[in-house]
Amino acid sequence: MNYQRILAVAKREWQEIYRDRLFLSLAFVFPITMMIAFAYGLSLDVEDIPIAVLDQDRSELSREYIHCFKDSRYFKFKGYLEHPDEIDELLTTQHIRAAIVIPEHFQSNLLEGRPSPVQHLLDGTFTTRARTVKGYMTAITRAFEKDILINFFAKCLGVPPQRVTEQLTPIKVQIRYLYSQAVESSQSLPPRLMVLVLLVASPFLTVVGIVREKENGSIYNMYASNVSRTEYLIGKLMPYMIIATINAFILWAIAVVMFQAPFKGSAVLFVAATLLYVLCTTLIGLVISVFVRTQVAGVLITAILTIVGGTLYSGVLTPVSMLSEDNQLFCHLLPAMYYTEIVDGVFLRNVGLTVLWPNLLVLAVYSALLLVVGYTKFTKRPKT
Repeated sequence: MNYQRILAVAKREWQEIYRDRLFLSLAFVFPITMMIAFAYGLSLDVEDIPIAVLDQDRSELSREYIHCFKDSRYFKFKGYLEHPDEIDELLTTQHIRAAIVIPEHFQSNLLEGRPSPVQHLLDGTFTTRARTVKGYMTAITRAFEKDILINFFAKCLGVPPQRVTEQLTPIKVQIRYLYSQAVESSQSLPPRLMVLVLLVASPFLTVVGIVREKENGSIYNMYASNVSRTEYLIGKLMPYMIIATINAFILWAIAVVMFQAPFKGSAVLFVAATLLYVLCTTLIGLVISVFVRTQVAGVLITAILTIVGGTLYSGVLTPVSMLSEDNQLFCHLLPAMYYTEIVDGVFLRNVGLTVLWPNLLVLAVYSALLLVVGYTKFTKRPKT
């Protein structure tokens, strides 16, 4: 293996990238734009749910019940309704996502010890969010019920409500959120988005750069040269590895500086893991480029594999443990899941090499396998 020839191939590839100013610009602008767009536009928090109320009782207790929702940060009150038909219209046009119908005699039934049904109407289009909203509304209703019972017993027994509260709720639950105390996706999501952006951008650039030589015929110059397969592949990958590495640390800066994501772990571990992941994603592009002859085919295959794999089977948006067993198997077959665990561990959990070394090992093995496949399938005497 001649290092001079490797550097010559790398220099020639970099010159090709530099001459194509649009490609060079996209190489850096595309990942940054994708990161910012996803971080600002994608939220996993279920808050500010638009809600309307049809209050047919118009009593003091019904107003107190409604205020429980008004005062909650999870709901955005859109106003009172006058007729039940308005609910269907507002839900259909998506002006509201939930509605409450309080029947007549709501207060009198409660004061007389009789149950009073309250109807909650939810938009079930987004099933996961609908279940979360149902949980919010149920919790608020249960808290309101508890307040009514406490006031009732306090009045009957002639004791302060605080004493009744202590007797009715002897268990005091203390909740402490670990790793992400703010419990906001605006801080925990941007680091994970690095996984998705690098998985999409790095193979895309590699595929376009390598397959471009097949389309314009310049690769035949390499076929006729004395450059070996190893020298050619390493030289071709070097510029894209450098670009992807620069992008990785730009994305890190965006996550930490712009979105205030906490970085609690080892910088050395993060750099090592990121370099391995960048190598892995770049090699994915290399393997794809070996099997395709046109940029269009390469881009389509890359988009399908990386976007589907990155969004569904990486753990970026949905924890792997919440997926079915079959989907968990797919997750373990892709490198993104392992880097996601490293990013979570370094950014949020402050765990080190003693915990994350299996993930690093898998990324290294994955990279080696991709390199072997790319080397084996690439030949200087392609079939015509």
